Amino acid sequence: MIFVTVGTHEQPFNRLVEKVDELKRVGIIHEDVVVQTGFSTYEPQYCEWSKLIPYHQMVEYVAKARIVITHGGPASFIMPLQLAKTPIVVPRQKKYGEHINDHQVEFIKNVNKRIGTIISVIDIDEIENIIVNYDSLVLSIGHGMNSNNSRFNINLKKIVEGLFME
Repeated sequence: MIFVTVGTHEQPFNRLVEKVDELKRVGIIHEDVVVQTGFSTYEPQYCEWSKLIPYHQMVEYVAKARIVITHGGPASFIMPLQLAKTPIVVPRQKKYGEHINDHQVEFIKNVNKRIGTIISVIDIDEIENIIVNYDSLVLSIGHGMNSNNSRFNINLKKIVEGLFME
């Protein structure tokens, strides 16, 4: 199963929701897909979806999922990391009207550079290849944080503090 969450930010994230639905429609994705669409206006035709999902249910979906795809909000990709998952993170971008600025893009680039336990997708067209090759990508990057949450939290705190000091 693939679980996708776009968070609860009030701007739509149709770009991600539509792309995943398209990949399911054309048969690139063969497994079940559950999408939390938030305030997106696009309604998936080929995936199970709900606008909002209670937190406990999201934890269950993440735990069951082979692949977790999130937006660039820290809470959305930290939870999969805590459950020993390597999330695919697609940051919202200002140019698509998905957020008021590009802080998610910058944040994800910094997390990826400093910690490297996520798979970031800036260009949505790359997500097909990443989904198809997900298992080998995860093996190649490793996942050293799943048994060391305190170290992860310390490093994440440094990154966040660094973003505000720059």
